[in-house]
Amino acid sequence: MVSRFEGAIIAAGHGKRLRAGGHRLPKPLVELNGEPLLVRQARAIMAAGAEGVLAVINSESARLGEESAIAMPAGLKLCIRDTPNSMESLFTLGERLSQSHFLLTTVDAVTAPGELERFARGAFAMIESEPDLDGVLGVVRWRGDDRPLFVEIDERGLIRAFGGAQGSMVTAGVYVFSTRIFDFVSSAREAHCGALREFLSHLLVNKLHFKAIELGETIDIDEAADLDAARVMLERAGRRDNPPKLPSRR
Repeated sequence: MVSRFEGAIIAAGHGKRLRAGGHRLPKPLVELNGEPLLVRQARAIMAAGAEGVLAVINSESARLGEESAIAMPAGLKLCIRDTPNSMESLFTLGERLSQSHFLLTTVDAVTAPGELERFARGAFAMIESEPDLDGVLGVVRWRGDDRPLFVEIDERGLIRAFGGAQGSMVTAGVYVFSTRIFDFVSSAREAHCGALREFLSHLLVNKLHFKAIELGETIDIDEAADLDAARVMLERAGRRDNPPKLPSRR
């Protein structure tokens, strides 16, 4: 039974497309509603029940974060490493994780308030009832995003394939994994995998088992327009959670 888990964030990218849109900071430090994406994501993961969060960031983010005096939340530990790709960022996190399972997100996967907690509850319930599961992935319906990772899911919710030229469901940048996935670090490198998406396919080839949970609206922050879309999503969610009060009748 999974009762304890850690959080992890892949945040070692530079955010080139955001910078092309005028943002001077690397993606983890770009603000959404006045809060850096890295800080927001760490808070959301801890709210979902993680005992602590480990984030891998590059040396530029570390330097600029220190120069800007950005306050990181208690419980967030930073691993500073200039990794060549998302797969190696994940492997860097794996060197430091101590629990049997972890909740992983990319730094730019923005979910509505409470959605990450809902996903974590569902994912760990699946793992507790199906001990042979090696992980659960959050998926969303494809809405035309660039470079999506399509997911083929069978009638039982098991993921059968990653990739492909088209499909209806794509990965959302939110995952729960067993640390067993790190048994395949050497073989993934030998197979010349060069990205997280390639590593996921490698794990399927090696007979690991994953299920999918569909998430509500999720915004992947790649460009300035995505920040605007995320603000609209969060404002809409806030209105649902805090409807205007009707005037009292006297």
